[in-house]
Amino acid sequence: MSNLTRRQFGKLSAAALLAPGLAALPSVSLASNPTGRRLHGLSAFGELALPADYPNFPWVNVDAPKGGVFNFSVSNWAFNQNPQSFDTLNTFVLKGSAPPRIESCFDTLMTPDADDPSAIYCALASDVEISDDRNTYTFSLRPEARWHDGSPVSAEDVAYTYNTFKKDGHPDLALNLIELVEAKVLADGRVSLIYSGKQSDRLILANAVLPIVSKAFFEANDFLTTTMTPPLGSGPYKVGRLRAGSFIEYDRVDDYWAKDMPFAKGQANFDTLRVEFYRERQAAFEAFKKGNIHYREEFTSKTWATEYNFPAVSEGRVKQQLFDAEKSPSMQGWACNTRREKLADPRTREAIGLCFDFEWTNANFFYGIYERNSSFFQKSDFAASGPASPEERELLEPYKDQLDPSVFEAAYVPPVSDGSGRDRTLLRRANDLLLAAGWTRQGSNMVDASGNKLAVEFLIRSPTFERILARFVENLRRLGVDASIRLVDPSQFQKRLETFDFDIVGLARNVGATPTAEGLAQLFGSNAATIPGSPNTAGISSPVVDGLVAKVNDVQSREELTVILRALDRVLRSTHSWIPNWHSTNHRVAYWDMFGFPEAKPQYAFPVEATWWFDAEKAKAIGKG
Repeated sequence: MSNLTRRQFGKLSAAALLAPGLAALPSVSLASNPTGRRLHGLSAFGELALPADYPNFPWVNVDAPKGGVFNFSVSNWAFNQNPQSFDTLNTFVLKGSAPPRIESCFDTLMTPDADDPSAIYCALASDVEISDDRNTYTFSLRPEARWHDGSPVSAEDVAYTYNTFKKDGHPDLALNLIELVEAKVLADGRVSLIYSGKQSDRLILANAVLPIVSKAFFEANDFLTTTMTPPLGSGPYKVGRLRAGSFIEYDRVDDYWAKDMPFAKGQANFDTLRVEFYRERQAAFEAFKKGNIHYREEFTSKTWATEYNFPAVSEGRVKQQLFDAEKSPSMQGWACNTRREKLADPRTREAIGLCFDFEWTNANFFYGIYERNSSFFQKSDFAASGPASPEERELLEPYKDQLDPSVFEAAYVPPVSDGSGRDRTLLRRANDLLLAAGWTRQGSNMVDASGNKLAVEFLIRSPTFERILARFVENLRRLGVDASIRLVDPSQFQKRLETFDFDIVGLARNVGATPTAEGLAQLFGSNAATIPGSPNTAGISSPVVDGLVAKVNDVQSREELTVILRALDRVLRSTHSWIPNWHSTNHRVAYWDMFGFPEAKPQYAFPVEATWWFDAEKAKAIGKG
């Protein structure tokens, strides 16, 4: 979740800020990148869109003013972060709950272009060089890079970061570093990431954007412990005031070393980012209505459709606006814990899924706003559709004996209900699947051969989902399934998720605009299924999935990648390990009318707190000046 860009160079030329020898380099693809030469960026497929002397990213306002406070509740987070509470400022380990946006305190070696799904550009590093065997990436650090205490960011810091993340980091960090042999310090402020040779060449696109931490800070503060000591960073923000579990402020660093760099211009425009924490959605909404929160992305369709009728809206002081969703693939649904024997049979999981009436739910709760999910790569070209293409069949044929024949036919799509909320046809089909999976009816219960009831619990952390799940649970009970809903507090939810202590849980996962084999293995791989805290929430463990994921290492074009991912999507759908729910084609945003933002939103990110700015005149006009 890197946030990008900044203000123009003024009278300085871009070339003057680049390391010597970079300006004349051509833009080349990662597959054909020359070895032994210093490069300003890397791209998985095709040429880099921006030359070595690019002045700024094109999707920012380089003239955006600085100032003001951006007060908000977050809509996305990473690592061990929790949007409802926090008890540590260490976001890089599994233990504890950290506040979202703590990553804004740290720089990265390279940074993504939010308009190009395959490209990253040098940031903390001034250039990157690839070895002849393509297993070593050597970075030159910018000599002006500084930690917030004024000390230089060193190659030792970078090496410490990668070696420590590999050994002790949160699974989201460590799993991507399995094939990293060593991060090694060289002379003259250079550091090498040395890989085993088993990695995909695109893995560097994920690893080069990891936050760099201070070796000195973590030698003084045990890396593995939770701590409320503000971390030493080098990024555009640093930790300011906070109250654990209530709020945290990130203050803009006025003398941020990279503020005039091309990768940083046009971002970090707010003097303060204030993240507010609420355990309940309604409390957060009431705070927004009062003006205590200034920005809100609305995920509750009923609220969006019926509750934005308070005075500030009618007076024009609060705006509602739709922004296009990103083109990045995503998955959202209820993950079934396949590690549990009662949910091990895909027919049982499919039967449970058939009890969810999306059409009724969309009409009665969502005001028809949402569309039904079907794919693990929703909203992207990677989503499978119709019968398998000849290219997909060629990939799947070697696994034919391990696959359901339906994989080769039309890709599985959840059936459309009659909208009644209790479609008898679908419930009969669900009943038949349960019987086929070995369950039998005993009185009012479905039981296994030993007489144990089929009981499933939906784990939730917000009461909002109780009403959404109520009809789903009712339908399951009609079939004899002892279904229930368990609402837990944020910290317990996080812990149970990390230890796989649940039956079914609702989640969303971003797959990435250009998925790597390593990233896909984290989400769907057999090895990740047993690692506590891994994002393979459902515990998918399939040699077919593992084999298809491994093939991603060998692709040489986006077209090849698309074919593999469509084949993978077919196989994943056939497991019924996730019950797909819904998605929106827009971001539904409400904000107090005191901000400016760039005309064009980037296609692969929505970096609001990075690229928006405080408009003093607008704020004064609505009484917020």
